[in-house]
Amino acid sequence: MATALFPRTPRLDGTDPEAKRAEILRCFHATFDRYESLFGLLADDEAYYRKPISLRHPLIFYLGHTATFFINKLVLAGLVDKRLDPRLESMFAVGVDEMSWDDLDDARYDWPPVAAVWDYRRKVRETVDRVIRATPLVLPIGWDNPFWAVLMGIEHERIHLETSSVLMRQHALRYVRPQPDWQPCRDSGPAPGNALVDIPAGQVHLGRDFDDPYYGWDNEYGRHETEVPAFRAARYLVSNAEFLAFVEAGGYADDDLWDEEGLGWRRFVRAEHPTFWVPDGGGWRLRLLAEEVPMPWDWPVETNCHEARAFCRWKARETGLPVRLPSEDEWHRLYDHAGLADVPADAPAAANLHLDHWASSCPVTRFPHGELFDVVGNVWQWCETPTYPFDGFAVHPLYDDFTTPTFDGRHNMIKGGAWISAGNEARHVSRYAFRRHFFQHAGFRYVVSAAPVAQPGSLYETDALLAQYAEFHYGDEYFGVPNFPQAVARIALDAFARHHGGPAGRALDLGCATGRASFELARRFEAVEGVDFSARFIQTGVQLQDNGVLRYTLLDEGELVSYRERRLDALGLAGVARKVAFWQGDACNLKPVFTAYDLILAANLIDRLYAPRRFLAHVHQRLNPGGLLVLASPYTWLEEHTRREEWLGGFKKDGESHTTLDGLKDLLGERFDLVEGPRDVPFVIRETRRKFQHTLSELTVWRKRG
Repeated sequence: MATALFPRTPRLDGTDPEAKRAEILRCFHATFDRYESLFGLLADDEAYYRKPISLRHPLIFYLGHTATFFINKLVLAGLVDKRLDPRLESMFAVGVDEMSWDDLDDARYDWPPVAAVWDYRRKVRETVDRVIRATPLVLPIGWDNPFWAVLMGIEHERIHLETSSVLMRQHALRYVRPQPDWQPCRDSGPAPGNALVDIPAGQVHLGRDFDDPYYGWDNEYGRHETEVPAFRAARYLVSNAEFLAFVEAGGYADDDLWDEEGLGWRRFVRAEHPTFWVPDGGGWRLRLLAEEVPMPWDWPVETNCHEARAFCRWKARETGLPVRLPSEDEWHRLYDHAGLADVPADAPAAANLHLDHWASSCPVTRFPHGELFDVVGNVWQWCETPTYPFDGFAVHPLYDDFTTPTFDGRHNMIKGGAWISAGNEARHVSRYAFRRHFFQHAGFRYVVSAAPVAQPGSLYETDALLAQYAEFHYGDEYFGVPNFPQAVARIALDAFARHHGGPAGRALDLGCATGRASFELARRFEAVEGVDFSARFIQTGVQLQDNGVLRYTLLDEGELVSYRERRLDALGLAGVARKVAFWQGDACNLKPVFTAYDLILAANLIDRLYAPRRFLAHVHQRLNPGGLLVLASPYTWLEEHTRREEWLGGFKKDGESHTTLDGLKDLLGERFDLVEGPRDVPFVIRETRRKFQHTLSELTVWRKRG
């Protein structure tokens, strides 16, 4: 291990902008270097392309993903004005987690050579370095500051330093090789007997202010306060030895110890022991990053949430005590009871944390924290609490889908950090969550408490913008104005019948938002793909497909809201919903697979694109000969969305007024015929019970020449 401390997440205030710039630059280079050194564990090029597990991309994706993240976010923040490699920045942008709209079909990916990705990373390093050195910097850096995007990229890289290391640990041994700067702990001894420690009742006050002087992810902000009753907690993390008793008692074969979800996972993977345990004759070995070692029985066991829960049920049955995982609130009581503070800036952590000690876990007896051990560090600790938003939660505009897709009741909190957790991950205010069947460098500590764990409501349909769009797509008509997505879809279908004449094969709804027009197009088309930049909006369409129902709140006045429930069957769309597939994507940088359509609908999209000219210059490549392009837009050109030089119209050209329709004719005229329009299509958006937006969108229909 290197002797220099891995730089901590920097404070974002101060009085010397140039000193802060230098600190951020050091942090960036150290993080980029450390991430690349991790990939030095891979033995050969084949290791980049073989999936360690079927549910995740191969490691070539993760080598490119963190670099493209920098460019994608810097473009959105306006810190760079052009992309380095649009193909790679599309390919490596989406697909980290196995969300239902992610594309993990190998046929959709033509992975580039390893050398090309390393070369791309070199170019990204030069670009980010230049941005940090040259961008004007004013302190403090808040999340509205363009520099926030730089910190976002650094912290994102640190997250994937950890998640990529987990995938490497799941890789076949032939694909990895030990490296001097990733050496594990070599200490081991007898495992301690666990004991219970009394934790007194107390208050927890969670959530950060938006002027907090450290980088944070959106779910950390807001307010949550509660009283936590007294409970007892295990002194140590559950060790491999303590978990062995569960394995030897037949815990993996006892269906009564597993809930329905956990039992489904256990049967699917045929789990008989922790995934990092390797049977060795009559004994066990432990898989580390790049080697197997004799089982260190005094190290913490590493499990997913299902296994941790099953152990707790077994322990409760064995002891007659109400044993379970701690809640997020109870973990914070442990932290407060131990009197801990975050990792110091200039000294090694008093915990196996932030890569300050080893590239592995260590004995559970090594780091005392008051009466407890390993309250932070060594391995993450599973909690019983699903992730949820604090009061006052807000989505950061540069990363609207960091947390919101996890507000589904299926992602449980992990707290405390692991040996590799660095930067924001190592701070006690961090709030990370994983699906219960996922593996991280995570174990658990059990508590004894008869108090039930609160299950906070986590669905995010209370988000004001999302609720507005849900009502816009699926809600009531106002002032006699027809539903806009339904109206434009019907116009498109009627135009298709008049001007195409062929079978209605495939349609693309670009900027689909919450999906109503996509479902309406499926009334006639055999397959419809809805694409939107916002994962939050896409999930609404997926939720409707899965459940047939959408519930949300609408702002009436002040703090008063009304409740809405919309059903696909009531709209006559339940029978066609499965013909729709939703994808997250950038209309200006679509993957090549989005092609061969008979109709493309882009409603209220072009005046919100950062590069509408590029979109229109290439859209013909996505259509079959004779296919229709249906555009609708109110032409509300704003520089906050689209740079002035990218506007299609709304300005003087050669001394004369140049409208957006003029611009469309200029850009599309070479390959398309204008076959219908322009015509006005009105729409109304409800903001509150007494405030509405009434707008006219101009619709045109273009047919691609054969």
